[in-house]
Amino acid sequence: MHFVMIAKDLLQILVCPACKQALEYRENPECLKCKQCHRVYPVKDDIPIMLVDEATIEP
Repeated sequence: MHFVMIAKDLLQILVCPACKQALEYRENPECLKCKQCHRVYPVKDDIPIMLVDEATIEP
C-alpha cells in the first residue's frame, strides 16, 4: 500500500509552472496534473518534478 507522501499543505500551494493553475494529485502512476492546461508532472521518489520540459500533456 502506498501512502501520499506529498504533504497536503504543499499540494495547496503548488501550481502549474506553465499556466499557474491548480494541480490535482494522482496516485497511479504518481503524478500531478494541471486542471487547466492538462500537463502532467511526474513524482519521483516522492518529489514532484515541476519542470515544463519533463511534463507530458493529457487530454
